[in-house]
Amino acid sequence: MFFAPLSEQEQKDLAKSLVLLLSKYKYISDSYIIEFFSENLWETLPVGWQKALGDLSPPQIAQLLLDRDAKKRIYPSVWPLSLLALRATSHALVFPRMPPGHRAPDHVAPVKPEEFLSNSSQSSLLGHIFRKHVKPKKQHEIRKLGLMVKQLCDQTHCSSVVDVGSGQGHLTRFLSFGLGLDVTGIEADTNLVSMASIFDQQLLSTLAKERQKSGTSRLPHVAPGPAPRHVVGWVSPRATWQVFLQQLGRREKDSESYPAGPCQKRQRVLVSGQECELEKDIDHGSQVTSGSFGIKEASSSNFVLTGLHACGDLSATLLRHFANCPYIQGITSVACCYMKITTMENPMPPGVMSPPLFDHPKEESLSEYGYPMSEWVRGLPRHQLSYKAREGACHALEDYLHRLREESGLLKTHCYRAALESIIRAEKPHLRRASIQTIKKAHMLSFAEYARLGLPRVGLPGDLPIDPVHVGTMLKQQDRVIVFFSLALLLAPVVETLLLLDRMLFLQERGFQSQLAPLFDPALSPRNLVLVAVKKADEEAC
Repeated sequence: MFFAPLSEQEQKDLAKSLVLLLSKYKYISDSYIIEFFSENLWETLPVGWQKALGDLSPPQIAQLLLDRDAKKRIYPSVWPLSLLALRATSHALVFPRMPPGHRAPDHVAPVKPEEFLSNSSQSSLLGHIFRKHVKPKKQHEIRKLGLMVKQLCDQTHCSSVVDVGSGQGHLTRFLSFGLGLDVTGIEADTNLVSMASIFDQQLLSTLAKERQKSGTSRLPHVAPGPAPRHVVGWVSPRATWQVFLQQLGRREKDSESYPAGPCQKRQRVLVSGQECELEKDIDHGSQVTSGSFGIKEASSSNFVLTGLHACGDLSATLLRHFANCPYIQGITSVACCYMKITTMENPMPPGVMSPPLFDHPKEESLSEYGYPMSEWVRGLPRHQLSYKAREGACHALEDYLHRLREESGLLKTHCYRAALESIIRAEKPHLRRASIQTIKKAHMLSFAEYARLGLPRVGLPGDLPIDPVHVGTMLKQQDRVIVFFSLALLLAPVVETLLLLDRMLFLQERGFQSQLAPLFDPALSPRNLVLVAVKKADEEAC
C-alpha cells in the first residue's frame, strides 16, 4: 500500500523540484478561473500554448493533459516542448493517487469500489451497525482508516486511540465497537458531540436487541471493548501537547491531578459483555462516554493519534504533538482544506475560525505556521504557496476528468461564472470575486436566467441590461476556459505533494520516519493520501 520510502536527500531534492516548478507557473496556479475574461487570462499563456490548446475538445483535454495513465496520445497539432515538459514534470513529481499496482480505469464512467457494487449506498465490508447515518464516502473512509489505525495500534502495542476532529463519531464508533480499541474523540462543535453520543446509544440499543434475539453476546462485526469517550474541545495550534492532554481529560503520570471539572451524572451500560460508564457533562450539555479510564482524572498512557480530514492547521498541529508528546506512539493523518492553512504571508486565511472563549486553558503561544513546517522548505527561495494555489489543491481531479471524458454539461458553469464576473466588474469595478454562492442546476439554465439569479446576490438588479453580442462572444470561449482550468488542475497535485512532503521533512528533521499511502479510492474520496509515522520502540517503549 505504501510508496517506496524516500531517503532524506531524495525528499529534499523532490521539494526543490516542486518549488521550482510551482514558482515557474505561479501565474497559472494563482489565477482565479472566474476572472478568465476580466483579467484576460488566456493571453497570459505562451502563444504556442494558445495555438496547441485552443481548439481541443474536453475529451482531448482529458487524454492529452490530465490523464496521467493515458496509453496512446494523439495530438491534433505539434505541442511546444515547454507544454510537454510541464505535463510530464507535473505527472512525474507528484505522489501517485492510486495504490501501487493499481491504475485508473480506461473507460469513461468511474468504477465504484467493489464494496458498493451490490448496493451503491451500503458498503458490503462494513457491519450494518456502522453504516447507519453514514454516507457511502464516509463508510469507505472509516473502514479503511480504522483498519490502518488498528494495525498501528498492534505494531506499537497500544490499545488507546485519540480521534481529533471526530465530528459525529463515525470513525470513533468503528474503532471502539468494531475493532475493540479504547477511543477518545475530541470535537469543537458541541452539536456534533451531542449527535455522536446519541448515535452511540442507538448503536448500543441495536446491539442489545440483536443479542437478545440471537441469544449470544458475540455478534459479527463487533469487538469487545470499552465504549468511546466524546470530549468537547477546540485543539488550538498555539497550545502545547500538555494542554492537549488536559483537554482530553488526561494528565501526565506522577503529576498533580487536574480539577474535577463540571458535575457529571453516570449511567452503567453493557458494551460487548462489559460494563462501561456513560457520563453526562452538565456544562456543555453533551454526553461523554468513558470506558476503562475516568474522564477527568485519567493518568496519561501511550496512545495512537488519528485525524480523518483534519482541516487546515489541525493536521499540522497533530504532527507537532506527535513529535513532541512522549505518550503519542503513532499517527495517521489525512489532511484537507489546505487553503485554511496559516502562512507567514497569510496568518489568518478566510474561513479559519477563532477558538471559542471557553477553550483557552493556559495556552503557550507558539509561532509556527501550518506551512511550511520544515526548516528545509522554509529555506528554499520562492517556496511560498498562495491561498489560491492551496485552494486549488483541494479540487477533485478524478471527478473533473470524468466530466471532461463525457463532455458533461457541468463544464459550462466556470464559463458562466467568468462571464458574470465580467459583467459585475463593468458595473462595480472595485468588486472582485464576490461570492454569489451556488446557483442550483446552473448548467441547465440559459445564461440570461443564470445572470438574473446571480446579479441580485451582489447588489445588482436581476434585469440589468446585458449586451447579448458581448455575452455570446464570451460563451463561445467555453473550451478555452476549460483548458485554463485544466492547466491549473494539472498543478493541483503538485501543490498537495509539496504540502505533504513538507510535513514528512518536518518529521524527518526531528528523527521520525514517515510514509504516505493512497488509502482511499480517489474517485470516492479525493483527499485520499494518509501520512503515517511510528516512534521506534527504543525511543518510547509502550
